[in-house]
Amino acid sequence: MNDVLRLTEFPELDLASVAAEQPDPVLFATVSGAHLYGFPSRDSDVDLRGVHLLPAADLVGLREPAETRSRMWVRDGVELDLVTHDLRKFVRLMLRRNGYVLEQLLSPLVVHTTDTHRELAALAPGVLTSHHAHHYRGFAVTQWRLFEKSGELKPLLYTFRVLLTGIRLMRAGEVQAHLPTLVGEIGEAPAYLPELVAAKAEREHGPADIDHARVEADVERLHRVLDEAQAVSGLPDAPAAHDALHDLVVRVRLTG
Repeated sequence: MNDVLRLTEFPELDLASVAAEQPDPVLFATVSGAHLYGFPSRDSDVDLRGVHLLPAADLVGLREPAETRSRMWVRDGVELDLVTHDLRKFVRLMLRRNGYVLEQLLSPLVVHTTDTHRELAALAPGVLTSHHAHHYRGFAVTQWRLFEKSGELKPLLYTFRVLLTGIRLMRAGEVQAHLPTLVGEIGEAPAYLPELVAAKAEREHGPADIDHARVEADVERLHRVLDEAQAVSGLPDAPAAHDALHDLVVRVRLTG
């Protein structure tokens, strides 16, 4: 993992300073969204996701702590979207078959990292289960509905991305969120996806110039492929890292 990331699209943007400016210690921050998925547009915002560490007093006192913090602002002409969870909440999400937070944790686009980040990443394989297929299946259904309503390219690419991520996870036991990589690794991926990625690079919002019936058939086919991959997956039914993650949260809280 790199300690500091400078996106090639925004070489002047100092993302590492964002973590240092937060009110509580940030244990990690990574880039998620379209930049992680491999189909950013010229006008895409930068989605930053990570974990902050609340003081122990905030969790045992009478005031409700801000376990999740969200902020959107513009820096150096670039729109930033920052969301962080307290360590305990993030780990609970990890244990709830939430592929989204695992993609954030394991993103190779690292803005800020710590030893705790590396420990969490090392424990991530211990939370993977065959039931993560439900997360990606549900996400795909939601994005497909958005595509049918809007006709835009963005939710269509999200639909394909999450289906292929789910298929690869069921087959290889690894989280891969980068669509161009997935297209090269999964034989069932439609051959026209690189063309759609190239079209998305020109604009964040715009109609998808595609054969709707063909695309719909491919989405339905990939749903079946995901079902089949889940049925034969070697992933366990339940996470194995619960106790290790509990110990990590307690230790970091007491020493942090």
